[in-house]
Amino acid sequence: MTDRHHHAHHEHRPHISLLHRLTHLLAPHSHETADKVDPALESSARGMRALWISLAVLGATALAQAVVVLLSGSVALLGDTVHNAADALTAVPLGIAFVLGRRAATRRFTYGYGRAEDVAGIVIVLTIAASAAFAGWTAVGRLLDPRPVQHVPVVAVAAVVGFAGNEWVARYRIRVGRAIGSAALVADGLHARTDAFTSLAVLLSAGGAALGWRYADPAVGLAITVAIALVLRDAAREVFRRVMDAVDPALVDRAEQALTGVPGVRSVGELRLRWIGHRLRAEVAVVVDGDATVREAHRIAVDAEHALLHAVPRLTAALVHADPEPVPGAADPHLPLAHHAAGPL
Repeated sequence: MTDRHHHAHHEHRPHISLLHRLTHLLAPHSHETADKVDPALESSARGMRALWISLAVLGATALAQAVVVLLSGSVALLGDTVHNAADALTAVPLGIAFVLGRRAATRRFTYGYGRAEDVAGIVIVLTIAASAAFAGWTAVGRLLDPRPVQHVPVVAVAAVVGFAGNEWVARYRIRVGRAIGSAALVADGLHARTDAFTSLAVLLSAGGAALGWRYADPAVGLAITVAIALVLRDAAREVFRRVMDAVDPALVDRAEQALTGVPGVRSVGELRLRWIGHRLRAEVAVVVDGDATVREAHRIAVDAEHALLHAVPRLTAALVHADPEPVPGAADPHLPLAHHAAGPL
């Protein structure tokens, strides 16, 4: 059975009455791949909402800290403020990515625009790297030319405000990112979480300044730089895996278990899962009885698709190809084709 035949089952139904189609639109059947579009759009809306709320919270936090930086001259707080501002601004590329992800597929972008989230993830990683470089450069400069910190109690209050704002945003972004399957949003949440702990580090700077330690402020600034570098590593790894089409092996196991439980599926051949933005897509070959008719093989493939859509979270599309079980002692006619597909173009 060909993949084209499989798609025809869902896309071309001239015999279905107009009343049935209208009923289907009002109460769509839960097995159809197209029924996953609304949840996907809803997940984009949740991502957008998370971005703008966190942008407002982090923007207010960074603004309050910037005022204290001007009053105190604390380089540690300056590094924290810059990092908070950069974290807030990462909402912009992610917001653009979520908007692009809603656009329908075209003949040029046949998979749609979901990959824009991966591009946004790369921008976020570069932003984290830039903030780390700036914080480190500022801290080293202050080590070479130490200056006293003014208004130490106000600096301590600003550090607590920075911690509270960043930790709230981190929890919110990570929770929503994992719920909708957005690696970029999770990476942004991890970014905010590190900001929260670097804000606490500013408290150490304030304490050292209160005790008259001249190098406490730039030393904490360097510690903040190291913390930013650590979150940079984690975020870069997360985004790199997504760009390279990595998925959790547990999802593959779950998909295989669902397929092997479908009546008529003798075995599972090649199974591939890939993220397109925060949506999953599957391509799989299942082995069926070699004596099965085209209609029977088609029914098994459709059942396999339904099983996948139910079993794998955030799976919005599944392309199932049915191969006949080879006759013992006979050459499998699909082997040359499969070998060709696996080779270089």
